Amino acid sequence: MSEYAEKTLLFVGGGAEALPGIEKARDLGLHVVVSDLNPEAPGMSAAHDRLVASTYDVATTLSVAKRYHREVRRIDGVMCLATDVPLTVAAVAAELGLPGIPVAVAALAMDKLAMKRQFVMDGVAIPWFAPVDSARHLHELAAEQGLPLVLKPVDSRGGRGVQRLTPEVDLEAAYARALGHSPTGRVMVERYLPGPQISTESIILDGECYTPGFADRNYEFIDRYAPNFIENGGTMPSCLPGPTREAVRDLVRQAAASLGVTRGVVKGDLVVSAGKPYVIELAARLSGGWFCTHEIPLNVGVDLVLAVIRLSLGLPVAASNLQPRYEQGVALRLLFPQPGRVIAIEGEQAARAMPGVAMVRIAVRPGDIVVQPTDSNASAGMVIAVAEDRDEATRRAEAAIRTIRVRTEPV
Repeated sequence: MSEYAEKTLLFVGGGAEALPGIEKARDLGLHVVVSDLNPEAPGMSAAHDRLVASTYDVATTLSVAKRYHREVRRIDGVMCLATDVPLTVAAVAAELGLPGIPVAVAALAMDKLAMKRQFVMDGVAIPWFAPVDSARHLHELAAEQGLPLVLKPVDSRGGRGVQRLTPEVDLEAAYARALGHSPTGRVMVERYLPGPQISTESIILDGECYTPGFADRNYEFIDRYAPNFIENGGTMPSCLPGPTREAVRDLVRQAAASLGVTRGVVKGDLVVSAGKPYVIELAARLSGGWFCTHEIPLNVGVDLVLAVIRLSLGLPVAASNLQPRYEQGVALRLLFPQPGRVIAIEGEQAARAMPGVAMVRIAVRPGDIVVQPTDSNASAGMVIAVAEDRDEATRRAEAAIRTIRVRTEPV
């Protein structure tokens, strides 16, 4: 009998980017339950059973999960994918006696200010930071520290409300916007460090950190959409020299230990400035943006989603399965059409047929309204391309994204 037979796995969050993991769990033979506030979420239709609850509402998710566990079917594991809800996952795991990170660790990972304070205590390299109490306080900090700075909500997600403060930015408006994206009404500021930004994805097994996910983030639109940080995808393998990559991995290991993650997944956002890596943030969950589901397997042949499924069920994960099996170039590029009402989408099939194109996803349909992007979640689609090396993968991805045209008209 399969080691997955008769086991039940709960996914907190059923969005489109979680769907590959949900389908993988089903293919393994697991009984899959998905909780989401939206009963029409893509992952809900792929589940055996569905629980309607907001992924961010810990109490309601706990209530419906406990009822299901008690009255319908035993839950053997809980996880999330592409949804920033490690606290909800940890709370369910603790209540039902399932494998998972401690609730206190998940809470620390959800609070950027508390996280940074912990990093300072443990000597983890991070940019200078401070809480911001008011717009006047922001003016004082900007005068003391100089610009550019980065303003962000303490407890938001997906880059919402994050802004690069430069001399032409209205600090009062920037503060109000960041504050509006914080559920607890808290804002912080940190020094903007110039240099390449890196996305990592790691699994921690008994204190050992394995980092098969390592991508250069693409910020070619940083000035076009200022003061917003609009990421335009990523490229693998990294162009950083070997010793710098190793320094990044060491820093991720140190940061994960500082957070208290000894068995679980961490997704890192880092910057290398003047040759030294710094942690911007660390998330205690699998990433979104197709990084763990598509880019990492294409790049190095490591299946982090499968590893986290096994961790969530208390099944062993072999360290050998977290080591790169090969290395090929992978590039993801996002689609940002002109704002307006979508009237036509052209070139999608042509892009799919281009050499090396591994995935094309269009997120809009005729009649949808495209707005000026304020975070990377506003993209209208994406392309992933592969090749023997990163430069060719980049050329293929950019050629494919240029082939797709989302035509809009003013609203």
